[in-house]
Amino acid sequence: MKRKPKYGKIAIVVFITVLIWIFADLALDEILPVSNATISVVKSNPQLWVSFDDASSFLIEEVLIKGPLRRIAELNKKLEEGEGLKIDFDAASEGMNEPGSYSLSLLTFLQKDKEIKRLGLKVESCKPETLPVKVVGLVSRLLDVKCVDEGQNPISEATIDPAQVEMLVPEDWGSEKLIAEVKLTSREIEQARGSAINKTPYIRLALGQTRQVPQPVIITLPPELDRLSDLQVKARTISIALSPNLLQNLLQGKFNFEVTNLNDVLGPIAIRATIDAKRAYENQSIPQMTLYVFDDDKNNADPKREVVYNFPEESVRKGEIKLNQKPVEAKFKFIPVSSPESSKITPG
Repeated sequence: MKRKPKYGKIAIVVFITVLIWIFADLALDEILPVSNATISVVKSNPQLWVSFDDASSFLIEEVLIKGPLRRIAELNKKLEEGEGLKIDFDAASEGMNEPGSYSLSLLTFLQKDKEIKRLGLKVESCKPETLPVKVVGLVSRLLDVKCVDEGQNPISEATIDPAQVEMLVPEDWGSEKLIAEVKLTSREIEQARGSAINKTPYIRLALGQTRQVPQPVIITLPPELDRLSDLQVKARTISIALSPNLLQNLLQGKFNFEVTNLNDVLGPIAIRATIDAKRAYENQSIPQMTLYVFDDDKNNADPKREVVYNFPEESVRKGEIKLNQKPVEAKFKFIPVSSPESSKITPG
């Protein structure tokens, strides 16, 4: 007579086996050193400026995290796929809600981190052990608004409405710091010459730290015609940019290169520019034009290409210079060394 399987005993054995594996896994704790953990200030109180020595974030030198092998592997994978361990710091939650200088026990703070605890892990140690925290009280002040371009150059001709805005700033700021900036891109500068644009000013609390003013301002710029004139520049220099393959063949003496309409190429250049931008273009150290030549041009019976005008970058960014003609087309040819025309011509 067959005995009936005792399912209760089987279930107990399976349950005990699973528990043994679970406890075995928990017993195999690993330590993961993390060197890309960043603690960042959370702006919870608009009337306070909280920083780590004037910085909004701090890269922790090392954090040792301990836990079961499976959980450690899970965290390690997450760190490798992301941008490191990110930890938020709320000064008010740590009792630092009054102006002053504080010392944060970094280990104690990290051990309370919700994400690390959620993963079933524990912070064993960290470097440094403490972190200085500065809390500065902010007061309302009236700030002058100034306009700058992407290179931080003042745009003095900008009309700003209102010319002053109210903003919370550190109470120890002197009058020379009471300035809110508005940065305009090249496209916004062009747009502001045709119609008014709205932009939100900001203040600089420290290097890399800004805060936006609560209200936007209206910016207008005078039309471009008021600034630029029709001018001409006598072209004196052109660079020939050969592909690496063509350059190597030229240096090995396999052919010579000639611009066949050089006089036309080096003719007067019609521009619209300010006098200062024209002068900068005339006196710059780099060539005024560049002719780009590629491998396929050597197989062309009549190669030609428009030159590129190397206007000063700052003048272009400010909208102070532009081409006022169709780009000149350079014609050129490759002369085999064996050819009777083998005298080399290199434009200056």
